[in-house]
Amino acid sequence: MRRAFLAGLVAALSLALATTAVAQSPGPQDTERGALREQVWRIPAAGGSPLMAATVMRPPGEARLPLVVINHGSPADSSDRPKMARPRYNALSSWFVSRGYVVVLPLRRGYGETGGNWAESYGSCRNPDYAGAGLQTAADIKAAIDFMRRQPFVAPDHGVVVGHSAGGWGAIALSSHNPPGVSSVVNFAGGRGGHQHLPGGGTGNCTTDALVQAAARYGTSARVPSLWIYAENDSFFEPNLARRMVDAYDGAGGQATYRPVGSVGHDGHGLASSDSGQAVWSPLLATFLAAHP
Repeated sequence: MRRAFLAGLVAALSLALATTAVAQSPGPQDTERGALREQVWRIPAAGGSPLMAATVMRPPGEARLPLVVINHGSPADSSDRPKMARPRYNALSSWFVSRGYVVVLPLRRGYGETGGNWAESYGSCRNPDYAGAGLQTAADIKAAIDFMRRQPFVAPDHGVVVGHSAGGWGAIALSSHNPPGVSSVVNFAGGRGGHQHLPGGGTGNCTTDALVQAAARYGTSARVPSLWIYAENDSFFEPNLARRMVDAYDGAGGQATYRPVGSVGHDGHGLASSDSGQAVWSPLLATFLAAHP
């Protein structure tokens, strides 16, 4: 009986180790589900680790299709970062899958189940490094692109990067590197430093001039066409600030198409993640992507 117990224990440990090894390996972690073939993946972050938790959705068939990487924002309250779930962006994801794209939604370093060190800090409100923070976000986005471009169902030479809030800022930062395989960028309400405790008291945007200067820095080398969408009632980045950022980016050499929209819901900052916002952004996306296939 003792021998049988030990044999059973060894088998159980072996199974546990094998399961852990699978879970820590890049690639799919479970089976596809539903009409969107939704699947959990693990994707190496910038530098190879940690493995980012990600959701992959795609159309039927195994043909090579264009890639879209949709990138989440960053909560104003740092205590919310470890609690973040894998992003879904239901309406956006379904919209792209229905148009023949492979959709990937990575959860970057320092967020939720991905874990690891958070790399996207911009420092203090008095002297924020928005440009450096955005490039850290961009590094994880590029890591996801590089990994997915090697998959047999992804067309490696044609892809779109979509970002919301901090993810939108990271998408703009990525455009400054003109990465291979990226034909266009879509920025929903991109920026950093909103809803923060200001040095002089109160809450608001940290050092908006630094945000505008960082946008100009990205624009000096960005040649990828980009679409910038901001709502009139965005509580993080109000219309005048959004206009200043896009003007600075374009003035430095970037190729941005600015599409401000009216008030959306109780806070237009959530346009990209709101299912009801599709009526607003769908025609803008369709027109832009038709012009920049």
